Parts: sequence; C-alpha cells; structure tokens
Amino acid sequence: MPKHARGRHRPVRRRRLRLLVPLIAMVLAGGPAVTVVGDAPVPPGGARVEAGAGGGGTGMGRRVPTAPTGPVRPAAPACTVGPKLVPTCHVLWGAAAGGFGPVPRDEALRTWETATGRPTSIYHAYHRGDEAFPTPAEVAMAHDAGRPRLLMINWRVDLGTTWARVAAGAVDGRIDRQARRMRAFGDPFFLVLHHEPENDVDPRPGSGATAHDFAAMFRHVVTRLRADGVANAVTVVAYMDYERWFAAPWWPQLYPGDDVVDWIGLDSYLDAVPGGFHSGDFVSMLTRAAGTRFPGFYAWATARRPAKPLMLAEWGVYGPPADKPQVFATVLPALPRLPAIKAMVYFDTARDQSGRDIRIDSSPAALAQFQRLAAAALFDVRL
Repeated sequence: MPKHARGRHRPVRRRRLRLLVPLIAMVLAGGPAVTVVGDAPVPPGGARVEAGAGGGGTGMGRRVPTAPTGPVRPAAPACTVGPKLVPTCHVLWGAAAGGFGPVPRDEALRTWETATGRPTSIYHAYHRGDEAFPTPAEVAMAHDAGRPRLLMINWRVDLGTTWARVAAGAVDGRIDRQARRMRAFGDPFFLVLHHEPENDVDPRPGSGATAHDFAAMFRHVVTRLRADGVANAVTVVAYMDYERWFAAPWWPQLYPGDDVVDWIGLDSYLDAVPGGFHSGDFVSMLTRAAGTRFPGFYAWATARRPAKPLMLAEWGVYGPPADKPQVFATVLPALPRLPAIKAMVYFDTARDQSGRDIRIDSSPAALAQFQRLAAAALFDVRL
C-alpha cells in the first residue's frame, strides 16, 4: 500500500477507537444493550449515527432519530392465490360487466372498474360451442401489466347437442381443439361448464338432459381436457339459487364429483324492494331453504363439500335504484359469517333476460354505497 494511503487512514482508526471505548465501558458497567444497525451503533430509544454524513465518510456524522423500541411484529403477509386459485386470505373480487349490451365486455369491465374505484381480480366471460377462447382481448385483460386479472370462462360446450352425447364423445374434437388453446394460454383460469344447469334439466329417461347426464358431461369434458394435457383449468360447477330446483328430487344428482370439481359456485340475485320475491340482505342470498329438504346453499355446500371453496359466480341486485344502497350496505358485515366464500363476481347489466336493471350505478346513492364496499381491504389479493 502506498505511504500516503497509510497516513490518511491512521486518524480514522484512532477515531474508531475513541468511539469504541465508551461503548465497551458501558457494557462492562452493566449499561443498556446497544442495537447495531449497519455499521453504526444505536442506543435504545436514542438516535442512529449516520456514517459519512459530515463529508468524506470519516466524521461522526449527524444523528438520525429512530423509532421508539418495543416488540417487533412481522408484517402481515400479502394475500395471494394458490395452485387452485384459492386466496391465502381475503376474497377475490370480480365482475362480468356490460351483459346483454353492445359494448365489448373488456371495455365495459374497464369502465366498471373505474366507476367502482377498484380493479377486478376476476374477469368473467362467456363462450359457446366452437367459439375459440381465450380471445386476444381476454388474453390482454389477463396480461395487463398494470392490473392483471384471472380469467373466468363460462363454456357451454354442449351447444347443438345434448349432455348425454357430449359424455359419449360426440364433441371430443371440439374439446381437443379447445384444449390446445388452453395449453397455449398457459395461465391458470377458472372454467365453468354450462352454468345454471337446472334450467335445462329434462328428467325424462332418454332425454339426454337428465341431472345424471349433466354430471357425466362435466366429468367427461374435464377428464378429456386433462388427458389432452390441460393443467391450468380450475373447474367450477355453478348452480342456480332457486328453491324450486333445490326441492327437485334430481337436484343432488347434478354434482359431478369431487375429483373433477375444484370450486363450487352459485348464481344468486336479490330484489332490492323490501318484501319482494327474493328480497333481503346479503346473507339471504345463500340461505334460501326448501322446507326441511334443503337447508340453504351455504349450509349444504359447507356440510357436504367442506373442502371445496365457494364462489358467487354471479351475483347482483335489481329493483328500484333508491332501494339498492341498503342492500349493498349488508354485504361487508355478512362476509365474516360466510368464511367459505372465497370469490364473488358481480353481473352488471342494464337489462337482463327478464328486463331487470342490475347495474351498480343505477343511482348516485347506489354507486356511492357500492364504492364503499369495493374499497374494503377484504378484497386486496395480489395476483
């Protein structure tokens, strides 16, 4: 080492020795312990000495206040999703916006997100028969760098045929072609096969549309996709929340089996009019009973399929705009009572098949209340 370098560093060593002497004396005298942050000592409740603050990197520097000492609590882990897209905590928040309307669904969802003040975690889209999916627009929504979303694709694979014929292999070519697209997409996504099957059940033997036929169709499609190498489809069976169907003797036969179902979904809507048909608070959406035969969907699912996460695959509130805020206000207080609910996906439309307005912004008061709901930290999940 050059001589001038050695000479320059001697004073630094002496300064370090002068700094260590009082510290050693304090320890020997039984003084308080010293926390070391980086290279600088920090007495408890004191201030950190920031090295180099005085210029040249060799002075004592300035004193930087530190936080009061106390128990150190680890930061709460961020909620994320597992292999089957089940959140490690909190609830996934999603929507299908612009239903039955002329605006493209992706554009409608972005507008909906802006109105609510929260990005969605789930983008719900619908396809039938040989329609190719995910579409370029759906892939763009999933891969949006600023706000990525999980796709939830509702596929009516049996278009043009029957459940029984699908189960017998009549549309295997359709399934195989779609399997290639699913593999190419690569990302995990929710796959709902023929949601609300109850509306299409024909219990007559040989109809090709019995509850048994639906279960067989669902099983065949999932098994075929898996044999085709599809590993990213998270399967959802989505029921309709209607007491008449719960009371039907064939309803239990719809369930395809735990080995081909990853999530159990429910499509449920509320009438905002007090005393109206299917009116009530948020909890009532999941507790509609059919006498003593059926205790309500939430009770049934958690008792019969306790290992399966539940989702509201569609939910919404219709009726007079002035009555919607009071219903939206019941959602947050209810969710702690429904811990099996891991995702909820709103269906927003100005006019459904029955002419009902299910928009969240049908009045300023309704939108304001929905925005308060959307702002809840309960829906913070990192994708």
